[in-house]
Amino acid sequence: MAPPLIQLRSITLTFGGTPLLTGVDLTVSPSERVCLVGRNGSGKSTLLKIAAGLVEPDGGTRFVQPGATVRYLPQEPDFGDHPTTLAYVEAGLAPGDDRHPARHLMEQLGLTGDENPAHLSGGEARRAALARVLAPSPDILLLDEPTNHLDLTTIEWLERELDSRRSALVLISHDRRFLSNLSRSTAWLDRGKIKQIDRGFAAFEAWRDEVLAEEEREQHKLGRKIVDEEHWLRYGVSGRRKRNVKRLANLHALRAQKRNYRGTAGSANLAAAEAEKSGRMVIEAKGISKDFGERRIVDNFSIRIQRGDRLGIIGPNGAGKTTLVNLLTGAIAADSGSVRLGANIEMATLDQHRESLDPKVTLAEALTGGRGDHVMVGGKPKHVVGYMKDFLFAQEQRGTPLEVLSGGERGRLMLARALAKPSNLLVLDEPTNDLDLETLDVLEDMLGDYEGTVILISHDRDFLDRVVSSVVAPDGKGKWIEYAGGYSDMLAQRGSDLTRETVKAQVGEEKKEAKAAAPAQAPRRRLSFNEKHALETLPKKIDDLHADIARLQRILDDPALYAKDRKKFDEASAAMAKAQHELAAAEDRWLELEMLREEIEQA
Repeated sequence: MAPPLIQLRSITLTFGGTPLLTGVDLTVSPSERVCLVGRNGSGKSTLLKIAAGLVEPDGGTRFVQPGATVRYLPQEPDFGDHPTTLAYVEAGLAPGDDRHPARHLMEQLGLTGDENPAHLSGGEARRAALARVLAPSPDILLLDEPTNHLDLTTIEWLERELDSRRSALVLISHDRRFLSNLSRSTAWLDRGKIKQIDRGFAAFEAWRDEVLAEEEREQHKLGRKIVDEEHWLRYGVSGRRKRNVKRLANLHALRAQKRNYRGTAGSANLAAAEAEKSGRMVIEAKGISKDFGERRIVDNFSIRIQRGDRLGIIGPNGAGKTTLVNLLTGAIAADSGSVRLGANIEMATLDQHRESLDPKVTLAEALTGGRGDHVMVGGKPKHVVGYMKDFLFAQEQRGTPLEVLSGGERGRLMLARALAKPSNLLVLDEPTNDLDLETLDVLEDMLGDYEGTVILISHDRDFLDRVVSSVVAPDGKGKWIEYAGGYSDMLAQRGSDLTRETVKAQVGEEKKEAKAAAPAQAPRRRLSFNEKHALETLPKKIDDLHADIARLQRILDDPALYAKDRKKFDEASAAMAKAQHELAAAEDRWLELEMLREEIEQA
C-alpha cells in the first residue's frame, strides 16, 4: 500500500465554546478522491486549511509526504498586489515549472491573463484561482467550493479536467452532481469527528441516514437503561441493604454519557409566506427581443408560464439569464414583442448579489428592517428570534454584524428575507449558493409544497432535476429554447450539453462583436453628479439615522417616562417616527442607486 500524501491524526481545535474539532483523523493516499461533507459551520473549511498547513490546530499531528506538492483553493482567493491575472496564476508555480500550462488553462477558462484582479467578477476570480492551483499539476488538490460562482459550462469543463488528472482530491462542495461524479470515498465531519466510507457521495446520504437512525436507537436504549438502573437503586432489595458502589458509579457514567451527547443540528424550517392564488396564466411573453448595444441578448422569445410551473433558466455567465428573467417579470422593457402578467401577481425575489447588504447591520436589523423586534411574515408579526431559529440561527447571533457571517449563513439570511414576503410568484437567482446539503433538501421540499409559481436561475444540475418542470437554455445569438423536464431531460432532448463548441463560439463571437462595436455605440448612461453624491453620502446618513433611532429607543425604553415627563415622551416618539421614515427612504434611495450603478457597469 502506498504511503499517504497527507495524514491528519487526533486533530483538535476550539474557537471558544464548543470544540470545533475533537480528535479528527483523515488520510489521503495518492490518486484518492475524497469528498468532505458536513453541515455549515461544522469545520470543513477549517479542516481543509489545517491540511493545507494554513491553520495550526490546538492538538494532533499533520504529516505531508516529503516532496509532495499540495495546492489549496480557498473560497475567497487573495490576489495580493499582483497586477494581472497571469501574474497571479504564475506566482503559484514552483521555480523551474513550465509556464505554458498556466497560459493554456487560462485560455480554457476564458481569461486573457491581462485582467486586473481588482476588477474581476466572482466567476472570473474563481476561474483565475482554479488556473493557479491546477497549473503546477500538484500531487494533491484541496478544493473548497470550487464550483462557487461558476456557470454550468465551466463546472462541466472542471469536472472533466479533474477526472482526467492523477492528482489526489479533497473536495468540499454543495453541488451533489459534482461530488457524485468525482468522489470515490466520503469523509463526513459531524459534531467534531469524522466518519468515513470507501464509497463516493452517491452512497453517502443513505449511509448517513442509517448511521443517524442507529444513533437514535442507541440513545433510546441508553435512556431505558438509565431508567432501569434508577429503579434498582430505589427499590432493589440489595440496594436497600447495601449500596453497590460499582453499580452506582455505572449509573453516574450512563448519565454523563447521556448528558454529553451532542445531537445532530436541527433542520431549517423554510416556508414561503403565500399570498392569495394568482390567475391561471402568470406570464405570457410573445416574440420579445432585447439588445444591449450591438449585442442581441434575447431574440424573438415566446413562452407561457402558468400557475404552479417551475421554470429553470440556465446558461453560461454572460448569456443573459438575469436579463431574460427581468424581461419576463416586467423589471425591464423589451425592445420588441409583448409581456403580459396575469391577475393578482404577488412576487418575491432572491437576488444573487448578497454583498449589497450593509455589512455593519446586525442579523436582527437585516430581518426586521431595523424596526422593532418582529418580522412581518405573510403579513403577520413573528418575533425575530423565533424566525431566526427557523433558519438555523442561534439566539446569540441576533446582534451579529453581517460582515462576520459565513457564506452559508448569508444565503439563509437572504432566503429568510425573501420568503417572509407574501407571494404567489417566487423569482430566485442562484438560491443554492453556499447552502449545505441538508438545507438544500429543505429548500427543495419547500418549493415542492409551494402552491405558487417558481422561476429560478441555477447552475446546480441536481437541484434543477429535483425542482423544475421545464428548462430554458440559450442556443446562441440571443435564441432561447424551452425544454420539458429538468436538466438531464434537457440534455437528452438537446443531444449535447451547454459546452458544445457552437454555443461557446457563438457566445464568444457575440462578446467580440460587442467589444469591436463599442466605439460606435451610443454614449452609455452615466450616473449624474447628484446620483454619485447621494451614493457616497447616503451610507453615512443611514448610519447616523441608525444611531439616532438607537438613542431614541433608549429614551423610550424607560417605563416611567410617560408618567414623569409626558412632553419628553411625545417628542421622543415623534422623533423616532420621523427618523424611521427617513431611514426607510434613505435605504430605498441607496438601493435604487446601487442597482442603477450595477446595471450601468454590467451593460
